Amino acid sequence: MDGLAVALSGFAALLGLMALRIPIALAMAITGLAGTAYVSSTQSAIYILRNAPFERASSYTFLIIPLFLLMGFVSSQSGLSQSLFRAANAWLGQLRGGLAMATVFSSAAFGAICGSSIATAAAVSGVVLPEMKRYRYSDALATGSIAAGGTLGIMIPPSIIFVLYAIVTETSPGYLLLAGIVPGIIGMALFMLAIAIWVRIDPDIAPPGDESDRTDRLSSLQDMWPIVLLFTVVVGSIYTGLATPTESAAFGAMGAITIGVLRRKLSWTAFRSAITQTVVTSGMIFFIVIGADMFSFFVALTQMPMTVAAWFTAADLSATTVLMIIFVIYLALGAVMDEISMLLLTVPIFFPLITALGVDPIWFGVMIVVTVQLGMITPPVGINVFVIAGMAPDVPIQTIFRGVLPFVLALFCLTAILFAFPSLPTLILR
Repeated sequence: MDGLAVALSGFAALLGLMALRIPIALAMAITGLAGTAYVSSTQSAIYILRNAPFERASSYTFLIIPLFLLMGFVSSQSGLSQSLFRAANAWLGQLRGGLAMATVFSSAAFGAICGSSIATAAAVSGVVLPEMKRYRYSDALATGSIAAGGTLGIMIPPSIIFVLYAIVTETSPGYLLLAGIVPGIIGMALFMLAIAIWVRIDPDIAPPGDESDRTDRLSSLQDMWPIVLLFTVVVGSIYTGLATPTESAAFGAMGAITIGVLRRKLSWTAFRSAITQTVVTSGMIFFIVIGADMFSFFVALTQMPMTVAAWFTAADLSATTVLMIIFVIYLALGAVMDEISMLLLTVPIFFPLITALGVDPIWFGVMIVVTVQLGMITPPVGINVFVIAGMAPDVPIQTIFRGVLPFVLALFCLTAILFAFPSLPTLILR
């Protein structure tokens, strides 16, 4: 078989192992090692198995991931998600649909110190679901706004997905993290607009809440200072060049611990829980990355990326057409695969192609994150939807998927905006 046929056979074998419920990290490792042995030699496969895990796990840049996760989990255990929602609700709660808008805002703000979509959705849902039930919000709007709002956690820095993309493509993680700020703010605004339109069409799904007076609103801003401080420390140190992304992640983790202790909200039990969550999540990500490395090495041996790039070049397609094709592929994969696996499997194939077309790798990274956001709330995988289903067992999964539809449309609007104005992600870098 030629290289392309071998690579496609490898992908088919990978999907078959996944269908057998083999963990994705192990499935990628098995397929990658078997493919490497077939294309090259058994000795090459053994060499990859011996060296790839250590080289990846000992990477200095990779330290960003557990540090950002620690910052997010410590912040969650310290009750910052509750403080954020109280502040947002004081300003927006009196509007029709205001609690859902406050949910989106607090999700975006918590995402600015978390970096994980799942952690953001889980942390916010425990606070806002009881409130929306108390004000008789429809289940679809309540759960849909939480599931969709959680996706903002991977766009607004710090973002684990941006860090992984930077590692795989050897792009500056600092530039990528900063590039997510403007699209993240636009995405938050589009989510709020979707809520406003939805409640205008069907006012019964979201009764207005209690109006807060000026004193309550001003006092609620005191709950925001830990978030503002952490965001400033992390993003400000990267933007000014005072610290590398890894150093800024360390500052953020230490800052979250310090704030939790000073506010007397971080008990020893809560701290141990945050450490455990960080270790478990980091281990999961590391295993997936190592498995993807082994599979990517096999794909590189087959020269599939070069073959695909040559095919697109021979087809004489415009860069816009190629990007639209890639975007459709990502949408299809996002419906059946988790975001980390999808990113690590596809970027080694598509990145050489888009760089050959002269596409800005920073912009492409932002577009990938938008498609990942879509994948996290679209069936059948929709991992954020399943997280919320676990937090609200009385709400049917079909209701939650129906509730995220307006936000899916909002993300498509964000995609169109970024296609029309590709300079938006890099505005803050100028």
